[in-house]
Amino acid sequence: MNKVFAGIAIALALSGPVHAWPTKPVTVVVPFPAGGSTDTLARALGPKLNEKFGQPFVVENKPGATGTIGATQVKRAAPDGHTLLVTSLGPLVIAPHLIKNTGYDPGKDFDLITVAVQAPNVLVVPAASPFKTVADVIAKQKAQPGKVSFASSGNGSSDHLTAELFWQQTGTEGLHVPYKGGAPAISDLLGGQVEASFQNINAIIEQVNAGKLRALAITSQKRSSLLPNVPTLAEAGVKGVDVYSWQAVVAPKGLPPDVRNQLHAAIVAALNDPQVRQRFTSLGFEVVANTPEEFAAFQQAEFGRWKKVIETGKITAD
Repeated sequence: MNKVFAGIAIALALSGPVHAWPTKPVTVVVPFPAGGSTDTLARALGPKLNEKFGQPFVVENKPGATGTIGATQVKRAAPDGHTLLVTSLGPLVIAPHLIKNTGYDPGKDFDLITVAVQAPNVLVVPAASPFKTVADVIAKQKAQPGKVSFASSGNGSSDHLTAELFWQQTGTEGLHVPYKGGAPAISDLLGGQVEASFQNINAIIEQVNAGKLRALAITSQKRSSLLPNVPTLAEAGVKGVDVYSWQAVVAPKGLPPDVRNQLHAAIVAALNDPQVRQRFTSLGFEVVANTPEEFAAFQQAEFGRWKKVIETGKITAD
């Protein structure tokens, strides 16, 4: 019997202290304006986490400087589990290559919880466009380098960098036209003021289904069930442009392990809730819900990948 008690004591000692958490409302910082994909994720998780822990998870939008203002705020917060960051890939693997002083080191200043969801980008053109295939776009770019215009939601955005990677992998050159957000970029694409764009699937699925935009290819590794007739870029002959925009949850560095474990388990459970999963799947997202260790390896790979694209394309945040 003494051996049993000794074993329990050792197990408790190894598991570390158990913290009373949360003891007050949890602030969930979203470093972008309300209404976008990242904000949608935060507001979907909030009620489920409230239900689980009995404290409000309050979304606070802190946009600016490609997401780095909100990320810096979270880095400076107490690592007690009462401040979280729900963010896109931008502040974690793109902005550090574009902005000299972000105010944080994405590899050292955060405890990674999970990559929650991911979604591919889609190469779209106006419905009246002469481009019917990816080959048509490549042929025009080779015939007239720097003339085919690609809209993006801004310098260094996922859609901008996908276009840059597309040009690098095909040995072509397009004309980048940055906008202040995805909505105005899509508006001008619909109006024919620009010729093409790599847009997140959830941002353009309705326009594609309505026949207002034509989808030429998708950047996922396999076809999307939402666009089953649209080939992947690899199927269209362009390798190495498997790209996903993703959203994740992180906390200030130094989170107590038991708090991190509770958070991770609760977020994974929330993402796998049938209603939440269905909501995101219908928008074109895939639920990832990986472990902190898997997140760390993924972040490192993405960080290196986009560093190379940005340096090769001589991209700046201006």
